[in-house]
Amino acid sequence: MFAAVLLIAQWLSSRDSVKLKLTYTEFLAKVKAAEIDSCHFKGRKVTGKFSTPFKVPLGKSTKAIEYDEFSLIIPFDDPDLPKYLADNKVKVTSEEESSGFWTVVLNILPWLLIPLLYFMFIRQMQGPQKSIFSFGKSRARKFQANKQRITFNDVAGCDEAKQELYEVIEFLKSPDKFSKLGGRIPKGVLLLGAPGTGKTLLARAIAGEADVPFYSISGSDFVEMFVGVGASRVRDLFVEAKQNSPCIVFIDEIDAVGRYRGAGLGGGHDEREQTLNQLLVEMDGFEPNEGIIIISATNRPDVLDPALLRPGRFDRRIVVDRPDIKGRHEILKVHTRNKPLSDNVDLRTIAQGTPGLVGADLENIVNEAALIAARNGKNAIEQVDFEKAMDKVMMGLERRSITISPEEKKISAYHEAGHALVGKFLPDGDPVHKVSIIPRGIGMGGMTYFLPQEERRVYPKSYLITTLTRLLGGRAAEIIVFNDPTTGAGNDLQRATEIAHRMVAEWGMSEKLGPLNFSDSSQEVFLGKEIISRSKISDDTSKLIDEEVRRFVEEAQVKAIQILQDNIESLHKLANALLEREVVDGDEIDKIIGIES
Repeated sequence: MFAAVLLIAQWLSSRDSVKLKLTYTEFLAKVKAAEIDSCHFKGRKVTGKFSTPFKVPLGKSTKAIEYDEFSLIIPFDDPDLPKYLADNKVKVTSEEESSGFWTVVLNILPWLLIPLLYFMFIRQMQGPQKSIFSFGKSRARKFQANKQRITFNDVAGCDEAKQELYEVIEFLKSPDKFSKLGGRIPKGVLLLGAPGTGKTLLARAIAGEADVPFYSISGSDFVEMFVGVGASRVRDLFVEAKQNSPCIVFIDEIDAVGRYRGAGLGGGHDEREQTLNQLLVEMDGFEPNEGIIIISATNRPDVLDPALLRPGRFDRRIVVDRPDIKGRHEILKVHTRNKPLSDNVDLRTIAQGTPGLVGADLENIVNEAALIAARNGKNAIEQVDFEKAMDKVMMGLERRSITISPEEKKISAYHEAGHALVGKFLPDGDPVHKVSIIPRGIGMGGMTYFLPQEERRVYPKSYLITTLTRLLGGRAAEIIVFNDPTTGAGNDLQRATEIAHRMVAEWGMSEKLGPLNFSDSSQEVFLGKEIISRSKISDDTSKLIDEEVRRFVEEAQVKAIQILQDNIESLHKLANALLEREVVDGDEIDKIIGIES
């Protein structure tokens, strides 16, 4: 850019250099010889064109420079010049001469633009993205205490994790309390858990609770397209941390930089691996880092490098698990703290109806309930608003605008009725919560939602077989009623096949294969490691696994068909009720099919 501006300025300042400069005597001679075609007067300055290109030889060379235009300065006023030009048929034009001030301005303006543009260029590069000369500087952000402060009182559903992290803060505040008994401060804490469980929220609470400097950075902020930038940023981060120790450094999504080394095809010179090597050295290398605690969060601990996980780098691993019913109740209390609730709102019931949901999901439900209440002009959030929000978050948004033919609607009604009845007449299953034939989410069909009565951590084989049979209930109903299965069971078959495969290859629930595990739990994260690994399962065993998976699924379908054939009248009643109402609650099914609760 600088060179371009300079060239433009030079061109502007020397734009007359292509004109042949004449003396007044030469000019008059060429006018008389009819070599001048036109003239333009601007004060005493004259420019014009030759009738034919005027050639000027270059010394002894045979080549010559051709000029189409000329310029000259008239040294004195000549009153006979206009008549002389007219007699020789020269075309004459003129304009008033500009003032001397503007002439000076126009001449020096290009040279003034050069430093101005250079200054703007440097200022632009020194904006939020830093300058081009500071790529290696750390991008860690220091916590500002004057901003909105989050404490452990704003975190719920993970009491054990809060206790562990609070102890880390106590280490920094009162180190003598632990050091007098020979204890040392933990060097690193790794937060593990599914997305949305509150790992980053815990880090923000630590920043609000700790009275020491707190730096936060994302794992992806280390690596750039330039070689050596990541390692330089790691060094710069720890230099700043040492200058402000004791302090806490939080690295979010550390799997972006801490993945297993040697797994890619780039070799050991890979930029990400160089960054990880520097991080390992800074965390626990030759030089100790006293008073610096590294807290990291990830939802992929399986891909982290073993050297990063060892004691001395991450001394503590804290699992932030999905909350149980008590934890969900406490989380709902936190998120509804400043919201007007109706007297009929029962947060305990909402917590019981949201098994498996994490804190982010519960916050979304509370927000959706508030929006629904505001949309309906209410002054407080009611229980029905929470129920609609739960259905929207857990099952997807209702898409009533979709036009469905009567035939497709009938197929959907029997499909969902098949799911519901098979699940109802099977033991060891979850009760039906709601049946709907209104398309929700990205699917084109309805949905049957089963709500567990209690949270399960371990699943018995009987429960899994019941789940398989329940998944095949919709396809079984289509076969019985229409004798023509549809694509509506595609997702059911996918889930059933996945469960059956895990039962056979991972959980040892096949009598033919016995209590063996054939699954590959390593989950390769790079193509480089995957292409050099070999399967440890023989062809015969793979064939047997496929046969057992097929057997489990086919037996589940036969069982589902048998249950629906034995209760065909109940299937017709429930399907007709769905065609009429579109949505049926689980506690209404017994009344519809004529069974006492």
